[in-house]
Amino acid sequence: MGIKKTLGLGMATAALGLALIGGGTFAYFSDSVETSGTFASGTLDLNAEPTVVINLDNIKPGDYGIRTFKLFNNGTLDIEKVLLRTSYSVTNMAGAPANTDDFGKHIKVMFLTNLDKQEDVIYETTLYELQSLAPDAVDNKWQEWFEERGGLKAGTSDNLIVKFEFVDNNEDQNQFQGDALQLKWIFEARQGTGTAK
Repeated sequence: MGIKKTLGLGMATAALGLALIGGGTFAYFSDSVETSGTFASGTLDLNAEPTVVINLDNIKPGDYGIRTFKLFNNGTLDIEKVLLRTSYSVTNMAGAPANTDDFGKHIKVMFLTNLDKQEDVIYETTLYELQSLAPDAVDNKWQEWFEERGGLKAGTSDNLIVKFEFVDNNEDQNQFQGDALQLKWIFEARQGTGTAK
């Protein structure tokens, strides 16, 4: 074979080798599978019944009222904590003596549990003190009682028993005659820590 033919054949072989490497003409088996997933979050749905905590008319020092209402967990997630935010406003009756004190300081609040028909006080304070506490601080006062019941499981309810008392301090309380106190409680549900699913 002549040198021209040998060089031509060598160049053709080199070009074919480069084409095979560049073209990737390899034979192999393959398979694939498609997977998917979904994430659906649960709900916290706290309700109370009745929504009016208490209405006491024509009260005097020493009077009290006990009210029971239910907290419902209508959601799909368990509620670990229930926080309480308190606010109120006081209206002084026209022509009544001027207030030198906050009416809320004279309204005692007792959170009760009824065991064997005896009232046990879980936590006791005044509306004035409740209003100044952060919701987490209030929660810490009754959380042990709440945790004993395992929180508020999804689809369940629990009774909250509260006693309100216009405290008789054995002093002149004429300044509160005709006063009205409008109370607002906001309950806030909190979930527990995350768990493996």
